[in-house]
Amino acid sequence: MRAIRQHEFGPAETLRYEEAPDPEPGPGQVRITVSAAGVHLLDTSIRRGEAGGPFPLPELPMTPGREVAGVVTKLGEGVEARWLGKRVTAHLGQASGGYAELAVAGVASLHALPDHVSDDAAVAMIGTGRTAVGVLRIAGITADDVVLVTSAAGGLGALFVQEAKAVGARVVGAASTAKLDLVRELGADVAADYTRPGWSDGIGPVTVVLDGVGGEPGRAALDLLGVGGRIVLFGWSAGEPTRIETADLYRLGITATVAVGPRMMKGTSLRGLEEMSLRALAEQRLTPLTTTFPLSEAAKAHAALEGRATTGKVVLKP
Repeated sequence: MRAIRQHEFGPAETLRYEEAPDPEPGPGQVRITVSAAGVHLLDTSIRRGEAGGPFPLPELPMTPGREVAGVVTKLGEGVEARWLGKRVTAHLGQASGGYAELAVAGVASLHALPDHVSDDAAVAMIGTGRTAVGVLRIAGITADDVVLVTSAAGGLGALFVQEAKAVGARVVGAASTAKLDLVRELGADVAADYTRPGWSDGIGPVTVVLDGVGGEPGRAALDLLGVGGRIVLFGWSAGEPTRIETADLYRLGITATVAVGPRMMKGTSLRGLEEMSLRALAEQRLTPLTTTFPLSEAAKAHAALEGRATTGKVVLKP
């Protein structure tokens, strides 16, 4: 098979498109002929050798990627015959191997896909989508809220805008200049260019901030919260978390919540979040945005993601 292989940590150019042995499914596993593979921002950190969180640095050489969709074409020992030929999506967990024409997954990780759900959308929702529904469960947005979404044209942000509008909230979507029209198309009532100095002037107060950017944009968003508002944190793509001090909490009685990690798992499981995410997709409540690249151009995909030149979820197509 053809796959992306990484032999050393470093820049995007370390991702090489080359021949690799076909993986064989073990007991309780299946082999998937991959039609879409998800690219996560965490993949870029792992590639640089700077990974943190739940995924330790892998041994090299390796094939990156943990989100796949495709057709089950080979069964391991003990797997029911009904899975053969099924269109599925799966999150590979701490395993890797998604950036390839073939990938192995445990049968317990599989989700069968209905005919009307595309592989690109499914692979976006199995990972990014499950995070989105987890964050939204914690945020508890209602029709009474005014919601500010940072990086509103990103994989998570686009889903947050859709869901906030679906429940009747007013939505402010923050994004870069080139993505403002898309943010409006998603349904945001206001599209704000957070690359422009003073971008937050005239916005606010808001009741909820959904922040995965951090840094100065996150701090500016925090300062827009009104009395009793809440900021829900789930990352810092800007390179550093949003700066929050105890005095900020006291000033207006706001609350700050970290929505990833143990908090997200309270009362559910990763499998449960995946099921909720894929159900929302199948019911057309949430529709992910995707930017696709050929599998052979994984290095370009990583560079574009790191350079904020993509919209929605980045997907590789073998």
